[in-house]
Amino acid sequence: MHTRQISYPCSIQSGTFLRAYLTTMRPYLLFVSGITVIAGLATGDAAPGIVAITAAAGFLSYGFGQALTDCFQTDTDALSSPYRPLVRGIVTTRQVAAVSLAGLTAVGVAFAIANPHNLWLAAVGALGLATYTPFKRRWATGPFYNAWIVALLCYIGISAAAGGSRLPSLDRIDILLLAAAFFGYANFVLAGYFKDISADRATGYNTFPVRFGWTAGAIGSDIFAVLSLVAVGTLLLDTPGTSSAAVAFFYVPACITSITAQLRLHRLRDERQAHRSISLVVHSYILQLSAAAAALQPEWLWPLVMYFLLYLAVLSRRPMKAQV
Repeated sequence: MHTRQISYPCSIQSGTFLRAYLTTMRPYLLFVSGITVIAGLATGDAAPGIVAITAAAGFLSYGFGQALTDCFQTDTDALSSPYRPLVRGIVTTRQVAAVSLAGLTAVGVAFAIANPHNLWLAAVGALGLATYTPFKRRWATGPFYNAWIVALLCYIGISAAAGGSRLPSLDRIDILLLAAAFFGYANFVLAGYFKDISADRATGYNTFPVRFGWTAGAIGSDIFAVLSLVAVGTLLLDTPGTSSAAVAFFYVPACITSITAQLRLHRLRDERQAHRSISLVVHSYILQLSAAAAALQPEWLWPLVMYFLLYLAVLSRRPMKAQV
């Protein structure tokens, strides 16, 4: 009996490459970019087709972007995430970068259907992803640099909802929504560093927890968490007719999961257990922006509930439980 030998790296046209690339995309985190764009779309009354196309593009954007940034971080991933296909040599950085750039281009074109200016906004975001790694190495810039890229996705959603051929000006609700996306995602980035402290220290990534330690890192995360929750809470108060369901189904659970995540982060001293805090930070982020979207578009309430439940199901099937 002969055992078929598999040679790596695999062909870009093979099923093995497709499976490896999907793993690299982190399907469970596509819901983060998806809800960010959906929340932006909720600020206007775009046609259902525009909403569907823009939301789908936003959903996929995180995966293509995550795969692209992985091409520049194989050094630390080799220590903290050895299961990833790039680290194992199943695929090459050239293959992943090529597919990621093609995917991000397609996403930009889809964004531009609603508003042509979204094409160059998407290009700016892609450039930000390609240049992220040097900023991650500096404790003062990592969370902020990553967060503006995600906040830009929210603005693209706002632009798509406004339509036309001009970029929309921002009102108070828009600014609060962008603040929630910015600070909420900055918290995810900072909390995420806790799972990679030893790997980042060994490979020269001077992240905030590496530079200042566990307690200071947790306090910094607290600040981001509070700013995000306040932004969403203010938006709910300022939105006429905010339903009690939006508050009960999304904002209250968002507050509870956020508080729990921050308490766990303060108690954390083993990076192998960091995912227990990080996953709750992601839960809270999606719940917060779902609350905002449901307040602005009450008829979206039940689809958003189903969206969150689907996110939980996909998250539960991630290949390595200690990674989020």
